[in-house]
Formats: sequence, C-alpha cells, structure tokens
Amino acid sequence: MTRRHLISALAISLVGAVAPSAQPSSADRVRRIEHGLLPPVVIRGQAPRLAVLEERMRELDVPGVSVAVFEKGRIVWSRGWGLANVAERRRVDAGTLFQAGSMSKPITAATALALAARGRLALDQDINSYLTSWQVPENQFTAQQKVTLRHLLSHTGGVTVSGFRGYAGSEAVPTLLQVLDGVRPANSGPVRVDMPVGSRWRYAGGGYAIVQLAIQDVTHQAFAAVLRDLVLNPAGMSDSAFAQPLPRDLHPRASTGYRSDGTPVAGGAHTYPELAAAGLWATAEDLARFAIALQQAAAGTATRPLLPPELARQMLQPVMDQYGLGVSISGTGREAVFGHTGGNAGFRCQLVASTTEASGVAVMTNGDRGLTIAAEISRAVAAEYKWPSPRPTVRTVGNANAADYPAFAGIYEIATRSPAVILAIETAVGKLYRSVNDQLTELLAENARTFFATDSDLRIEFVRDASGKVTHARVWQGGLERPAIRR
Repeated sequence: MTRRHLISALAISLVGAVAPSAQPSSADRVRRIEHGLLPPVVIRGQAPRLAVLEERMRELDVPGVSVAVFEKGRIVWSRGWGLANVAERRRVDAGTLFQAGSMSKPITAATALALAARGRLALDQDINSYLTSWQVPENQFTAQQKVTLRHLLSHTGGVTVSGFRGYAGSEAVPTLLQVLDGVRPANSGPVRVDMPVGSRWRYAGGGYAIVQLAIQDVTHQAFAAVLRDLVLNPAGMSDSAFAQPLPRDLHPRASTGYRSDGTPVAGGAHTYPELAAAGLWATAEDLARFAIALQQAAAGTATRPLLPPELARQMLQPVMDQYGLGVSISGTGREAVFGHTGGNAGFRCQLVASTTEASGVAVMTNGDRGLTIAAEISRAVAAEYKWPSPRPTVRTVGNANAADYPAFAGIYEIATRSPAVILAIETAVGKLYRSVNDQLTELLAENARTFFATDSDLRIEFVRDASGKVTHARVWQGGLERPAIRR
C-alpha cells in the first residue's frame, strides 16, 4: 500500500470512528420532540402512542407554548410555538412573558433561604417572631407547635387556603393583609392553622402569603424588589418580575391567557396580590436559568452561588410527601428530579430539572389545559436526551371480572388534599371508568381489584371489608399513596 493510500485508509477509519458519537443538531432534536410527545402511561409490550405538538395544541385549545431545554449548566435551545395573542396573530418567541403561577413559590423559597443565609430569617424559628404587621392567630394547634418558615415553605404548617383565583380587571384588588384575614375584597378565606402543625403535607398557598409578609417585614422593602435583588438578578433572570399587574411597557411582550374552551380570559390577565404564591411573570429561559443556578449552588460548583451549598441542598431534600422547600422532589440517585408546576387563570407551566446535574426543561403555555402538553413535552425531551426522568410509567394489563365492576362504582374522596379530591367511578358495558368534568376515561385492570388510568399516572385499588363490601380505595398518583373514603 502506498503512503497516499495508507493516509486515505486512515482518514476513512477515523471518519468511521467518530461518526457514531457525532451529536445531533438542535434542529433535529426539536423536530423529533415536537413529533414525539409521550403520554403519562404506556402499556407493557405496546409501542407508546406518540403525539404531535401542534395537533395537541389544537386539541386542547392551547394557543401558545414556549420551551427551554438546558443541559449540563447551559441552555442548549429554546423555541416558541403558536400564538401569544390570537386576535393580534402575535407569535410566541423566546422573549414572550407568561404568568408562572405557583412557579413563584420556588423563587420565594430561594429568597427566604437567601435571607436565612444573611441571618435575617431562620428556618426553625416561630414565624411570628419575624412578623410585625400581622400575626398568625394562635389556637390549640399553634400551642402545641409553632409555625416556622420550614413548615410554610414545605406545606407542612397546617395552614389553610390551597390556592388563589386572582382578580379580574374589573375587580377590586385586596391588600396582602386583607388576603391573610379573608376580608373583602379578598375572594379567598382567612389564612389560619386548622390542624396540628407538622402533622402532614397539605398544599397551602396561604402559607406563602405569610412568607411574603415575613420577607417584607424583616427587610422593610417591597417584596418584588427583594426577590429581584436576591434571586432574579443573581440567577440571570433579567426577563422576569413579580409585577401585579404587569407594567404597561411590558404588555407587548406578554402572552394572553386562554380558557379551556379557547376563549381569552375575560378582562385580561388576572392580578395576584399573593405575589409569593402566584405573582411571577417569566420566560421559559428564565425558569431554566433559575434551575441551573439552584442546582449549581447545591452542587457547590457555582462561581457566584445563589445560595450557600448547605441551604441549597436543604431546599432540594424532601421534608414530607416528596416536597422540599418550595420544590417538589421525586426519584433517587441519578433519577432524582426537582421542579414545580404553575397554574394561573389562562396559564400553565412546568419546570423539571435533574438534582444531580444542571439539566432539564421548562415549558410555559397560555392555556388552561397547557399542563397536559407541558408534561408530554417534558417526557419527550427526557427521552430524546436519554435522561432517566421524567419518563412514562409502564403498566401491565391483567385480568379482572367485569361482574365486580358495579361494586366498585361510586364516589370516593381523598380528604388529605385541600380542597378534597373527588374520584367518580362508573361502569358501563363491561368496563370501568373515571368521570372527570362529565368526561369518561377508561380504567384498565392490573388485577382483580387494582386498576389504572392511561391519561394520568393514577392507580386505584378497591378495598373490601370482611363482608365483601367495597368501603374505600387506595389511590396512587405521582408515586404517592392517598386513602380515598367511599361516600
């Protein structure tokens, strides 16, 4: 072989060696993701039914979607689909603002921890010791255990008021103190402790209203300014603001929220004086930047950490029922992820990020049914990048006796949530169904008494007493078991 032929052969062998490791382009990955949305549950032995993003947007009346994907500490791509405003035909892009809903809570929690790092707050001190303009009313439950910042951030404080509806443009907006006491024009009840503090997890936006006041009282500054200085700016979230209502100069960048029937939210975006629980306007890229900053702080790899590593790690450790300090937690080891969802009137969003490396996906939408799409996108992104989570749950179809189905039908109440979650189980034509908003979705048999849904990660076991009567059910959703009492 001549020297020239040897060099040519070597070049060919090198090309063959490196080609398999060549990284696909972002455009190719985006194309596969938008045509490969994954359902929450797949049946063992069956290929998953993939969905197309734009078709799902039409089916669910979600006009606009914005996605940011980050990997190993950097945003690798972001893109918008559809319309920020249907009437104006204004398209979604990377700079489009959405209401982030309860994604406000992780930002608030990080701010409270930043104040703890400065000695202004403490996680395990009576929260009333920091409140000067209002106090958590004392009762038999607070006499046993004082409510602390840790309780409030982790939804274990026994505090009432799950969420907030916001205020339409024509409605008067209450002050924070009016919200806390549930007096007009507040449209939510008073924030009070109505069960033993620390006894169980119960989602409470009302607890974050208390945290909002505590931050204001200890800093003597406007809440939005404190969050901007301690978290938004350090995390590089230059397009985000706790602004309610949104300033007029930002209106050209803001998306319009749409209801589940595709109509715009009447009177425009609702105003949320409960800033800590629901007041953030943001872009998908900024949510990604927050996740990167938090993970790198916890890993101790940040040049200018958002939080001290120990506090950041505490934020990402479960306190109770897979919830840490302001974020939900699931999985262990390499499968561990943290994040949150958000839902204001006409807006839904989701952030999912790896706990062990700064990779994940942020999705923001301007439709009431956008959370379904956000979850499908998140699973498709994880599959494309070969991340272990989030992935569809794999279920196996088994056998059950259809003659037993009438005994399972009925109304079941999961009282551990507030408000209680109602499961309506029906039967017809030898099948079992779950009824949601008058829509029936079939439940498939795993065995004689256990069934599962395919449109959500829901699994139900019907339990009989000694006489054979079905008295209650055990319900699993998102990996958590909840008892459901038959009415």
